[in-house]
Amino acid sequence: MDMRNAPKGTVLISGASIAGPALAFWLRRYGFAVTVVEKTAGLRTGGYPIDIHGTAVEVARRMGILPRLQEAHIESRRLTFLNADGSRAAAVHPQTVAGGVDGHDIEVRRGDLAELLYGAVRDEVEFLFDDSIDTLTEHEHGVDVAFRSGARRGFDLVVGADGMHSHTRKLAFGPEERFHRYLGYCFAIFTMPNTYGLSHEVLLWNTPGRAAALYAVGDSDELHALLNFARPEPPYEALRAPEAQRGLVAAAFADDGWEIPAMVAAMRHGPDPFFDTASQIRMPRWSSGRVALVGDAAYAPSFLTGQGTSLALVGAYLLAHSLAAHPDHTTAFAAYERDVRGFVELNQAQVGEGDAALFPTTAEALAKRNDRLRGLAASPPQTGRPAHTAVTLPEHGPAPVG
Repeated sequence: MDMRNAPKGTVLISGASIAGPALAFWLRRYGFAVTVVEKTAGLRTGGYPIDIHGTAVEVARRMGILPRLQEAHIESRRLTFLNADGSRAAAVHPQTVAGGVDGHDIEVRRGDLAELLYGAVRDEVEFLFDDSIDTLTEHEHGVDVAFRSGARRGFDLVVGADGMHSHTRKLAFGPEERFHRYLGYCFAIFTMPNTYGLSHEVLLWNTPGRAAALYAVGDSDELHALLNFARPEPPYEALRAPEAQRGLVAAAFADDGWEIPAMVAAMRHGPDPFFDTASQIRMPRWSSGRVALVGDAAYAPSFLTGQGTSLALVGAYLLAHSLAAHPDHTTAFAAYERDVRGFVELNQAQVGEGDAALFPTTAEALAKRNDRLRGLAASPPQTGRPAHTAVTLPEHGPAPVG
């Protein structure tokens, strides 16, 4: 690919998870030459199941990947809430809590979506795996980028799609602490053997301030597991120290029963635990000069909303559309923010619903939650949350190139 002759210009995207490849897809369609740099050695295919809601489903349809996503749809059939002793508190359809629409919204393994997005662009986009941005130097006509590998290149624009702990954001906007809004929880995600005979379902155990989930994707012999606990202040010192993370989680659940000891053991001795805080990223602006942000790097809503993937897909679509429709990046970035910010803020505000439903921190709140759940129908909802569709996609984008 001759980057110098790209009719719309050259764009470097940092991050090859969801937002990055989705943005690359649309930018290529509109005639940009795109390079994606990813710090891991290859595509990350694992991860917890994710939801695609509302307007994001339409973005997937326009990309041509919706039929494949529908084939990969997990179809969880039951969400059972458990008391501290393991007895059943309530059982509902999972979409009742997620706010999704059965038969329309989609739940897939994160890795399945990542592979679909990568497959849609890998032949048209340059991917640089096992590398990352070291420095950014902006000038009148572009951005000079020095990579960790030692390579140096110039691009017209740079977009950070590298997640909540975005390095691109740190380089262009400053430390994460300026934009990080801690929501009061820490969590660990890992896998463990499905020795419980679970199928197409989720078990969610609660005691005030702590929760554990076992997630059976189809009839898999492996479970996705979650341990979540309330903590007044974020444990910044543990975020980059795996052993400290394991110790923190184990200490939080040390006195609990049910299957918690087995889950803690699987977390401590397994190869793949992922630890983080339940948090949001809130920024007054998502662009600075020739550098912009998309997805969790700009507006992580937290897993409590179930909307991270949907915001990434919609944000990528509208950012690419803005860059294609406007004559300069300054105007395009302003239009992107104008079109997307209201949608982002509505969905970030959904955090209270997920918080109250999944992780009550007091005995009174837990009892109220259980009473409310018992009053819900076991059948899935027919309408989704208004926030999931609170954005309008352009009917017809700029003419595709090539």
